[in-house]
Amino acid sequence: MSACEVPSELAQSPGLPKSPEGDPVFPEPWAAEAFAMTVHLHERGLFTWSEWAETLSCELLRHGRAEDGSDYFDCWVAALSNLIVRRGVADADAILDLQKSWQRAAEATPHGKPIELVNDPMR
Repeated sequence: MSACEVPSELAQSPGLPKSPEGDPVFPEPWAAEAFAMTVHLHERGLFTWSEWAETLSCELLRHGRAEDGSDYFDCWVAALSNLIVRRGVADADAILDLQKSWQRAAEATPHGKPIELVNDPMR
């Protein structure tokens, strides 16, 4: 088996959405971006992979999770937010305000058009 054929630790994560062939998949483009940000911040030394795994595990085990795992990347984003707040990189209130702004922008964006923060009517 070549190094390319060895499944990564991430690919073996319980609850990770998978294709019919069993390969990990991103349900939406934002999930791929959240994944890329996490890997980048880890590579920059913001947190260790074991810290990441522990933080993600706490989110995945939180009461009220979707039984089908459809909220896996919501848990991923929550875990990443928690880590960057704990490290002092971002403020929890600022993250929440930005999340609300993106939601308003999404609701105000015509179907088929790119969602941009300038579409938030409160900005």
